[in-house]
Amino acid sequence: MLHQYLKDAILELKKLIELTHKDINDLSEAKNEEIFNRLPTKENFIKAFEQKKSMIDRCMVDLRDTNPNQPLSDLLDQEALNLLEELKLSLKELKELNSGYARSVYAVNEFYTSLLRKIIPHENSGYGGDAKPQQSFLTIQV
Repeated sequence: MLHQYLKDAILELKKLIELTHKDINDLSEAKNEEIFNRLPTKENFIKAFEQKKSMIDRCMVDLRDTNPNQPLSDLLDQEALNLLEELKLSLKELKELNSGYARSVYAVNEFYTSLLRKIIPHENSGYGGDAKPQQSFLTIQV
């Protein structure tokens, strides 16, 4: 069972990696709606991965409990060790992708925030933040 849980967890991570690549490409093309539409799918993959990870943990704890005098590395066969290594590499790849994606999202946010502040002037509140623009600036005379 452990092998199947590991394979399933790796598959969920691969799907998340694929969706993150799509998000990065869509962010560079300003396809925000596609990114937002993928959020529920990504959340489902994350939940599925967490469930698989929980099952993997349970299997490993059971294995350790049945053989308390042996280290876990001796209890796992080579296929399980290889799958654990692949899981680790997939997690690392997803982490690196998400870090780059987060930096890009932050840069886009800063760009739009600075653009908005140039279009609609904001006053400094004096406490390190911006105050809302004066309402008189936003009124239109007909």
